[in-house]
Amino acid sequence: MKKLILLTATIMTVSCAQQQRLTYPAAEKDDVTDDYFGTTVADPYRWLENDTSAATAAWVEAENKVTFGYLETIPFRGKLLDRLTDLTNYEKYGTPFKKHGKYYFYKNDGLQNQSVLYVQDSLNDEPRVFLDPNKLSEDGTVALSGLSFSNNGKYVAYTISRSGSDWREIFVMDVNTGKLLDDHIFWAKFSGASWRGDGFYYSAYDSPVAGKELSNVNENHKIYYHAIGTDQCFDELVFQNPKQPKRFYSASCSEDEKVLFIYESGGNRGNALYIKDPAKPNSPVIALATNDEYQYYPIEVMGDDVYFYTNYQAPKGKVMKANLNKPQLEHWTDLVPENESVLSSPAIIGGKMFLTYDQDASNHAYVYDLNGKRLQEINLPTLGSVGFSGNKDDNECFMYFSSFTYPPSIFTYDMDANEYKLFRTPKVKFTPEDYVTEQIFYPSKDGTKVPMFLTYHKDLTKDGNNPVYLYGYGGFNISLNPGFSTSRIPFLENGGIYVQVNLRGGGEYGEEWHVAGTKMQKQNVFDDFIGAAEYLIANKYTNSNKIAIVGGSNGGLLVGACMIQRPDLFQVAIPQVGVMDMLRYHKFTIGWNWASDYGTSEDSKEMFEYLYAYSPLHNLKPGIKYPATLVTTADHDDRVVPAHSFKFAARLQECNDGTNPTLIRIDTKAGHGAGKPIAKVLEEQADIYSFVMYNLGMKPKF
Repeated sequence: MKKLILLTATIMTVSCAQQQRLTYPAAEKDDVTDDYFGTTVADPYRWLENDTSAATAAWVEAENKVTFGYLETIPFRGKLLDRLTDLTNYEKYGTPFKKHGKYYFYKNDGLQNQSVLYVQDSLNDEPRVFLDPNKLSEDGTVALSGLSFSNNGKYVAYTISRSGSDWREIFVMDVNTGKLLDDHIFWAKFSGASWRGDGFYYSAYDSPVAGKELSNVNENHKIYYHAIGTDQCFDELVFQNPKQPKRFYSASCSEDEKVLFIYESGGNRGNALYIKDPAKPNSPVIALATNDEYQYYPIEVMGDDVYFYTNYQAPKGKVMKANLNKPQLEHWTDLVPENESVLSSPAIIGGKMFLTYDQDASNHAYVYDLNGKRLQEINLPTLGSVGFSGNKDDNECFMYFSSFTYPPSIFTYDMDANEYKLFRTPKVKFTPEDYVTEQIFYPSKDGTKVPMFLTYHKDLTKDGNNPVYLYGYGGFNISLNPGFSTSRIPFLENGGIYVQVNLRGGGEYGEEWHVAGTKMQKQNVFDDFIGAAEYLIANKYTNSNKIAIVGGSNGGLLVGACMIQRPDLFQVAIPQVGVMDMLRYHKFTIGWNWASDYGTSEDSKEMFEYLYAYSPLHNLKPGIKYPATLVTTADHDDRVVPAHSFKFAARLQECNDGTNPTLIRIDTKAGHGAGKPIAKVLEEQADIYSFVMYNLGMKPKF
């Protein structure tokens, strides 16, 4: 590769106070091309895929210098960070859960980088620290990502992530003494620990190539059993499938330790499911369901009966029941059939089924008996999101609830009386009564009705001039339900409208809604998002100079595609950790797993042409005035590797015409987002919202 040429970044202020003409680091372009079914596609910034090279490191340093230099000129950025910090500084409690007669819960005093796990003998006893992840690193970049208690109550296995990577390490602690044992598992991924006796099952890859841990394709996922007190090199290989190297394999053992469930996924939209007798090392692996177009997950094992969730022959989901003597799918029977709403979360607590359904993107909760009879609906406080915590044989139940203006609160639920009482609620420096949320159903390009939630101050006037923060995802069967975030509050306090759109590709209306936004129907997702902006303009909520579009991961792809297809419609674009190179995404880490939603450029000429037509990286055109853009990524993102954002930002800076800033913010010791310490979260949110508000012409008062 030719030597990288970096130009000194300068900032020249122009007459308009809201615009600055920037000079960006200019990178040498290579003559790299690929042939796709006879079409030659240039990839001049291919060298930026090498995340460990000196050239890439120099480019990253230079880009961050320009970006943070720009952000520091925003006059209210410091005060916004102070306001966000103040809003975040309140006690945050997780929903309690009970293990072996004791209560556990997570708590953050306010600004702790990671929440601390506490234990108490009863709900009235003084809590004591059980595990403090903040002591695992000085800067809070080691996060607790999973926890699993042994069925005999002796041990707890906990998984950690370093700097936001998807790689996991597993440690074991003695529950009674708090002593950390010598057991230490490396190179686990997409795995927790599932106990049987004095050992646990986990999934891992072979040690990756040094220096390529965060970029090379992950292949040959394997299930192991680790016995306490032994070295990882002696762990028993329980299951592997060399014929399918690009599949995920995981295992879970029933609480009575009589059944081991084995899951296979990554080849389609669903999973295959198998079982094995864990007490017999050489017992056969029995296939229960192998059509991986559908999902099959055990909810609970009750004696010889197994309760399953599946969307097999039920696009909106249902509950089925089977007997372990005849566990194959053909012997399963419907217990709670599919209905008009989407079954999103089933659980068995206190001998009853708690079924949470999505109705127009909001949760509704019902209690059923184990024969499938509906007993009651739980009337929730408002449109929002709900979750339940409890054991299958314990009548004690906790309920979690939140919404856009309803801070996350915990209740105790009496299932016999069908009543809940407030247990804990946070003291947020925010007045929910001053804000309203409305749900609107608007027509997309093809006439499909799409829902979106709007949250804003109750005194807002529809004068066509309100700032809008338009957020979406639209993929992988993931639903966007109402939820609370303090980071939105300053935007709302200063006259902004937060809009959350339930695009096709998500799971809000079941598998059909999901499929309608996949592969060669992906354009529906972009049309839905564009349609939301057009509706807001037509109905006098805002105008095109006041709209910022935001999304992360698959949502970053959404933002990238829409800002390119309709640069005139949006003033600001924030593509976060986005999938921007649709021709090569499957060549990194676990990108191949997304083919069920996207298809790949290798599938067929038609699929290549479809991807090529919307791929954000490949559709930027010189001389176009694109929205003010802040691309965000991180150096340890091994889910969507930063090369996507690097190449997109370099090309966007090359093409963009006009004075709108085109920046990339590259975080260090951070990954795709999960487990990020509070300090880093606050800094990133302050940068994003200050960039948004500044480029929308807002003059916030703090």
